[in-house]
Amino acid sequence: MYLTYKYKLYSRCDRNKYLHQDIDAFAGVYNHFIALHKRYYRMFGKYPGKFTLIKHLTKLKKTARFAHWCLLPSQALQNVIERIDFGYQKFFAKDNKRPPTFRSRFRYLSYTLKQAGYKFLDGNKVRIGKRVFRYHKSRDFDTDNIKTVTIKRDRAGDLWLCVVALAEGIKQDIAKTGKTAGFDFGLKTYLFASDGTQIQSPLFFSRNSRKVKQASRNLSRKQKGSNNRHRARLTLARVHRRVANQRREYHWWLAHHLCKQYDVMCFEKLNIKAMQRLWGRKISDLGFFDFLATLKYVAQKTGKKVVQLKQWLPTSKTCSACGAVKEDLELRDRTFRCDCGFVIDRDLNAAINIHRWGHPPLEKAT
Repeated sequence: MYLTYKYKLYSRCDRNKYLHQDIDAFAGVYNHFIALHKRYYRMFGKYPGKFTLIKHLTKLKKTARFAHWCLLPSQALQNVIERIDFGYQKFFAKDNKRPPTFRSRFRYLSYTLKQAGYKFLDGNKVRIGKRVFRYHKSRDFDTDNIKTVTIKRDRAGDLWLCVVALAEGIKQDIAKTGKTAGFDFGLKTYLFASDGTQIQSPLFFSRNSRKVKQASRNLSRKQKGSNNRHRARLTLARVHRRVANQRREYHWWLAHHLCKQYDVMCFEKLNIKAMQRLWGRKISDLGFFDFLATLKYVAQKTGKKVVQLKQWLPTSKTCSACGAVKEDLELRDRTFRCDCGFVIDRDLNAAINIHRWGHPPLEKAT
């Protein structure tokens, strides 16, 4: 099993400027091949293959106009074409609404090294190209089984080292509690468990909305192209990064907390895009999809199990007492009242149904 280890590079302006220059150069390569894609489609009406473009890249590097590309790592150049090809494949599969498009150097943020171009030294040092950089080594990883190394630049201008390496022995079994529960996501209550437990969401973006508005207003007042606008843009990026870090830390804490309490956790599969169209920014602030991904990883690591039901099951409209489906239930109805006389909170009723359909039997869940 491979894991991604993320480390922050030391803030050294005299050295890190070379990595920034490399990322900007890869942005130029990316935009050049995006233009080739568009030109090729206009001329021949079809999509050029990945290997065709890689061969064309080799020819371009031999010309005087693109001779400076020879200074960039060859596998990283090929990875740029692979990224574009992956974006088009997602577009053809209708997973993305739009094909890959041009990116400015502010929006192209990383490049990937595979077998060559880097070497990890003793301590917290890494050689990238011909220069040695230091990074904050918060945890160890297997330097003998490295798949890729990605140099990433965030919106605030800081550089990160993302190492994909083989992880062995990561499973940490936690004592079994014998508890199972179903959980229903909500807007006011983040999670409503079938045993009556309620977990509230801090809503980090809402709590920091005043700082975001102040930084955005300060940015809008700066003249475009000025150094003051660049500093204001970095300030806004740092505020957003702080919000994202707070949300991510809360998701990890909650995932570990649930895995300590329950052996099997059942959830329903949500249509996140439809929910964003209805409730907008609040769904992004809650981060349901990211939390489920974190919970699945922690459950796998601790020997617990996460079950997801099929989408579009009537968990809220089904009575948990008699099983009747109430088709006229509206979103504003927060109390479920069945014709059989059963009265219960809407979210608790959904959580009980999720638990009942997800466990047992587990074989029927997907």
